[in-house]
Amino acid sequence: MRRLSFGLGILVAILTAGAAVLSAQSPSKGSASKATAAPTAPVNLNTASAEQLEALPGVGASTARRIIEYRQKNGSFKKIEELMNVKGIGEKSFLKLKPLITVAPDKTDRGGH
Repeated sequence: MRRLSFGLGILVAILTAGAAVLSAQSPSKGSASKATAAPTAPVNLNTASAEQLEALPGVGASTARRIIEYRQKNGSFKKIEELMNVKGIGEKSFLKLKPLITVAPDKTDRGGH
């Protein structure tokens, strides 16, 4: 009897986990779950659109706009730490974003080479 109970418990756990995976893959109609859609490749701060920036955790429309304005005013980011110069991006936010961002040179930047 214990084996049967144990086997049923395992089966229920597997079915529950499978249902959770399926529900995570197909969001319900009324919910736009942007928070779960983390970027798969690092977002380039020098070329990212507002939509790409908003896909980052903790970055909303106004912060994305400020990042783009900072980039336009100051030129390309030279290092990712410069992101903390943008209003609304503190050290805590930066540390969450750090593995998700890069500052590859903008293709339109020719530099002095």
